[in-house]
Amino acid sequence: MPLFDNHGRPIDYLRLAVTDRCNLRCFYCMPAEGISYVPKEELLSYEEMERLLRILAKMGITKIRITGGEPFVRRNLIDFLGRLCKIPGIEEVHITTNGVLTTPYVEELQAMGIASVNLSLDTFDRQRFKKITRRDEFDRVLDCFHTLLAHNVPTKINTVVMEGKNTQDIVPLTELTRQHPVSVRFIEEMPFNGEGNHYPALVWTHQKILKVLKQHYPAMEKIADAPASTSYNYQIPGYQGTVGIIAAFSRTFCGTCNRIRLTAQGTLKTCLYDQGVLNIKNILRAGATDTEIREVFERTFRNRAKDGFEAEQRRGAQSVSESMSTIGG
Repeated sequence: MPLFDNHGRPIDYLRLAVTDRCNLRCFYCMPAEGISYVPKEELLSYEEMERLLRILAKMGITKIRITGGEPFVRRNLIDFLGRLCKIPGIEEVHITTNGVLTTPYVEELQAMGIASVNLSLDTFDRQRFKKITRRDEFDRVLDCFHTLLAHNVPTKINTVVMEGKNTQDIVPLTELTRQHPVSVRFIEEMPFNGEGNHYPALVWTHQKILKVLKQHYPAMEKIADAPASTSYNYQIPGYQGTVGIIAAFSRTFCGTCNRIRLTAQGTLKTCLYDQGVLNIKNILRAGATDTEIREVFERTFRNRAKDGFEAEQRRGAQSVSESMSTIGG
């Protein structure tokens, strides 16, 4: 049976963070010194995650995206993914990764039927990459990109557009769609950097990104967006791939949001901008039955914020200050 929230929106997509750790230090995601990682025992075990996924699959979740932190930092991820792909009701398993550790596993990902990989890549310039990520790993990420293509794994590139950092990369990254069947998605920067800092006003809005693209590609055409898509999608005539723009900070897609998030610590988020609405880990470890867990999920989904602005208002005086690494993107 389909699962709906209190606003009549179907919920069929779970973003599951398997770790809060990351091997990069992207400035828009966390401070240079990193964040305080939680002890291993405070993270959901793979067995606990699998149990929750089986419950949610019976409730109507059909699509899973594995995130982090960087998911491949966690040991034995491939074994977990293999079990996840076999859960009845789960139709699609996707992964978001920075690509630093991913290349050796691409062949296995293809074999187990991973639906797609989102590769985080904010620049096509080695020096800018080092400044943005505070790590010198550009070559390994680029190798991952080409390996994914060589194994015909559907690939999307996620690029956070940042004033004074990488706006000159919009066109070079778009050019990847000329020869490669990839989707390059440009994302508005959000305030989840572990400090709560953000510009006084967002300069690179989705409208400005689109304006720049149209200036360089006047023949660019709007194409149909998939149901519940977070991106507005376009294609340049003669190019193999597509271009997307995600209004993450402007929050223009909340009305069709079909996703929930589960952090590595077991916190359920029904909106990226809420502060966490349920600690399912504590309920699990207190000995709750599957039926009891399902009931608490259902009650929580019936009290979902209408959009990201309402979710932020519910936080009260507590401003957004998490690291994207801890909330799974």
